[in-house]
Amino acid sequence: MDAQGRGRAGDDNVDPADQWVFDPNTGNYELRLDPAGQAPARPSDRKVPGSRRAARNPGGEVGDTDTRPLPTQGGRRGRSAAGDTDEPSTGGRAARRAAAGRTATATASASGPASRRKRKPKKSGKKKALYWTAGVVGFVLVVGCGGAYYLYQQLDGNISKVDVGVENDAVSDGPVNLLIIGTDARSGKGNSGYGDSGSVGHADTTILMHISKDRSNATALSIPRDLITDIPNCPTKQKDGSKKVIPGEHGVRFNTSLGQEGRDPGCTWRTVEKLTGLKIDHFMMADFNAVKELSEAVDGVEVCAAKDIDDPKSHLKLKAGRHTVKGEQALAFVRTRHAIGFGSDLDRIKMQQQFLSSLIRKLKSSAFSSPGKLYDVSQAATRALTVDTGIGTAGKLLDFGNDLKQVDIDKVTFATVPVLDNPNDKATVILDQAKADPLFAMVRADHTLAKHKKGKGKSSGPAKKAPPELVRVDVTNGGGPIGSAQETVDWLQNNKGAKLSTNAGNAPAKLAATRLEYAPNQADQAATLADWMGLPKSALKKSSQDAGDRVPMKLVLGKDFKAPGTPIEAPTETPDGVQNVNADDKNVCAK
Repeated sequence: MDAQGRGRAGDDNVDPADQWVFDPNTGNYELRLDPAGQAPARPSDRKVPGSRRAARNPGGEVGDTDTRPLPTQGGRRGRSAAGDTDEPSTGGRAARRAAAGRTATATASASGPASRRKRKPKKSGKKKALYWTAGVVGFVLVVGCGGAYYLYQQLDGNISKVDVGVENDAVSDGPVNLLIIGTDARSGKGNSGYGDSGSVGHADTTILMHISKDRSNATALSIPRDLITDIPNCPTKQKDGSKKVIPGEHGVRFNTSLGQEGRDPGCTWRTVEKLTGLKIDHFMMADFNAVKELSEAVDGVEVCAAKDIDDPKSHLKLKAGRHTVKGEQALAFVRTRHAIGFGSDLDRIKMQQQFLSSLIRKLKSSAFSSPGKLYDVSQAATRALTVDTGIGTAGKLLDFGNDLKQVDIDKVTFATVPVLDNPNDKATVILDQAKADPLFAMVRADHTLAKHKKGKGKSSGPAKKAPPELVRVDVTNGGGPIGSAQETVDWLQNNKGAKLSTNAGNAPAKLAATRLEYAPNQADQAATLADWMGLPKSALKKSSQDAGDRVPMKLVLGKDFKAPGTPIEAPTETPDGVQNVNADDKNVCAK
């Protein structure tokens, strides 16, 4: 089979999916490459006397039949034990069923050495379905134009890769940050007719997918293409192998981080790292064809419109209600914006998140009901895929996907980086720093944005809180920026009404983490101050004896202190006003 999985020369009529045969004894699909009419050795695991393979292997050793599992069901496929050469199939399912019947009769009286391979216990229908899903699902993300894909090892030839100067391992024991880029490139097959013909492509749709260290949750942050930001210097590898540093720019549109001035995906990679403070591990990029082909491969994706949509720009026409879209209509859905909301890119992002959530639900539930469907999805996905060299083979991508598949769909949350209208240019937006900073901090701390879920490590003191005028505290600087103690006291007195706060100068020793020391009878004061400062439980140090009436608590600002009003610990609740939706929410409709 060649890299495209289409079969060897002379076997044009062979459907590669037909070569995967379900074995009821093991509950797995197995690769059968025997010619038409030749009986597979299983389920008896014995040779049929007189068969062509028996003649080639007269000793009757194990290895006459390729019983290799699907790549996602048993690891990487290997050669048979006896080293037999794979042969192309020239028949379909009907031929194999007939052959299997003849084999069953023949093997009833056949004798020969028993197979060394132990037969696996039969799986329940539910477990087989989970095997298909869990084993194959890497983490499918196709938003507008970008995605992560279902892969076979033999699909290496479909995958393009770019050396961005960073090569991380495919599997990590820490959190994973995957950058998904949908380019609006207008060149290539199937990409004509959209916008500017021959465009080099920009970062039209960008999602930063953060998967927590324990794989308990994932957050997908959509970054608006019209966000004004800074692009850092970008070293790029040229076609001749040399390196060229493309100068950075200040105050430009985010989407110019790709394509403009010859920037590659590594430039978008570095721009997102600078913007969010998150270290990226890998990227995946795809063009317009990804949405069209993948939606066709899964027989359509269900979407919802709260009102009639008629967008002459994207050519999307939908009546209010639920619809199944695929191909050109699916692409129109994720590109539309003029007929919904305020007609902005932020409204388009909501459409993309709805489409992607629905796509993930379908892929996880029913897209892999047969080997043929699995093959179609694999081909459609990898044909449009470009990745970094760290996951630049199907084997590495498979390992990468198997690592990420542990995240439950109800723990996947889509959110949009909060922005404000740009007062200097109505066509662009600027970062809403007050909301973006705590949002990025949540993601960096692995705190889930999923609704109705309790956050980890929630910072709080005792439930009872003292009023501001009773909070008495001495503030010292033990590692924060110069002037932090006085700045904090000013903030406490002027913003919080804590008139009994005092600047006690510099602490005698530097601390890595901020600490609040208090007595048992000051617990209510500590609760109020911890809430104001955003202190984690680990920062609260209670003494064993009560304090006197006028004895203050001691707040020592450590190296983790940034500024008063900035929480020491990342918040565990999504900041108010941040648009977000869970992937398992089926009630989202475009408005």
